[in-house]
Amino acid sequence: MTEYKYRRILLKLSGEALSGGTGYSIDPEVVQSIATQISELSADGVQVAVVVGGGNIFRGLAASARGMDRSTADYIGMLATVMNALAIQDALEKRQIHTRVQSAISMHEVAEPYIRRRAIRHLEKGRIVIFAAGTGNPYFSTDTAATLRALEVGAEAILKATKVDGVYDADPVVNPNAKKFTRLSYIEAINKELKVMDSTAVSLAMDNELPIIVFNLNSPESIKRVVRGEPIGTIMEREGAS
Repeated sequence: MTEYKYRRILLKLSGEALSGGTGYSIDPEVVQSIATQISELSADGVQVAVVVGGGNIFRGLAASARGMDRSTADYIGMLATVMNALAIQDALEKRQIHTRVQSAISMHEVAEPYIRRRAIRHLEKGRIVIFAAGTGNPYFSTDTAATLRALEVGAEAILKATKVDGVYDADPVVNPNAKKFTRLSYIEAINKELKVMDSTAVSLAMDNELPIIVFNLNSPESIKRVVRGEPIGTIMEREGAS
C-alpha cells in the first residue's frame, strides 16, 4: 500500500477549478479527474473531506459590487456551491464511492444538514464528505469555511487546489520574474497580502497550526502527490518562507 503523510485531509476546490479552461459551468472531465484521485485515496484508507466554492456559477462579491445586496448575493453563491458538491458526489458514486453532501443551509431533499459528529463518523467509515453552502453565513468565504470544517473534523492539512503551482510574490502570468515560495509562514502571507486565502481563513489556520498546501490541480495526480508528502506547490505553516 502507498505510504501517505496525511491520513485525514480537507481538499479545498474553487468553483473555477471545476470549470476547466472555460471559467464557468462544470467541466465533466475535470470533475472525473478529481473523482478518480479521491477514489484512489479512499481505497488506500485516506479519509477525505471536500469544500467546494461556487465561483464558476455565481460570485457573490462580484454581484455585490454591481449593486446587489451583499447578504443576498452571498446566499446565492452558497447555493451555487451545493450544485458543484452534487456534481462531485455524482462522479464519486459512479465509482462506487460512498459520498455524503452536508449543507450548512438546510435542503433535506438533496443534502444532509451539517452535523459535526455525523461528518466525523462518515469519514471514519470511509465515506467522502463534501461540505456545501460555506459556513451558512454571508460575509464568510469558502476558504474560511474550509479552514473551519478542517478544524472541526480534525483534518491534518488543508489542500488548496488552484490553477498555479504554488504561491508567488507577484502574479506569475503578469510578471515572469515572480518568485515562488516553497514554504511560507501564515504571518508572511497576511502581511504581504499574497491572497492565498482570505485573512480570516489564514488567521484561523495560524491560531490552530493547521498546515495549508497550495498546488496546481491540473498537474498529473497532484492531489495524491501532495497527500504522499511530495514537495510540490507551497506549504504554509508557522515557520518562515523559502
